[in-house]
Amino acid sequence: MDTDEFWRLIEQSGREASGQETRAAWLQDALEQRSAEDIIDFMSCLLSARRRVDTWLMWGAMRALFGFGSDDGFWYFHMWLVGLGREVFEQVARDPDTLADVPEVQRLVAMEHRGPSWTNDDWPQFEILDYVADKAWERVTTHGHESFYDRLRARGHELFAFPHPSDEDWELDDKEESARRLPRINRYMRELYGRA
Repeated sequence: MDTDEFWRLIEQSGREASGQETRAAWLQDALEQRSAEDIIDFMSCLLSARRRVDTWLMWGAMRALFGFGSDDGFWYFHMWLVGLGREVFEQVARDPDTLADVPEVQRLVAMEHRGPSWTNDDWPQFEILDYVADKAWERVTTHGHESFYDRLRARGHELFAFPHPSDEDWELDDKEESARRLPRINRYMRELYGRA
């Protein structure tokens, strides 16, 4: 499985299923029809994508938009960004400030502003996507997840269980610094909702 096929599966899951659990189940089923090597390829692509958005700037963008972003929340926000599909993912990976232009982000910000009305599927986190390949691996190979992780390490992946940003660290709750680094998001929030 190459990168194009990875994104095709991610995007097809969004068309074939609604809701995160059914989407993850669809992906797991699709992976279980493939080889063990394809399952490793899928997870390798997912880990590579995650590394691209595991930045302090992206974390700051999440906090500026949604007003929260714990370690766990940001960790699963990575998966949510992948779930938005390749075009959106590539756009925001290049420039986290463009999250302000993403229709799904705008929808969630508007919902949040009107009051606590998010469902479980609305939250900008997709934790279950992180486990799809591991579960498919166990079903296809009958080996435990440690062999799955060993294969990923052999491909050069460092496996973390929490964010590990590699760009310049900054105080994410510093409003002035956030406005300087993420002008589009901060302008969007200020104009629409009177907050930066």
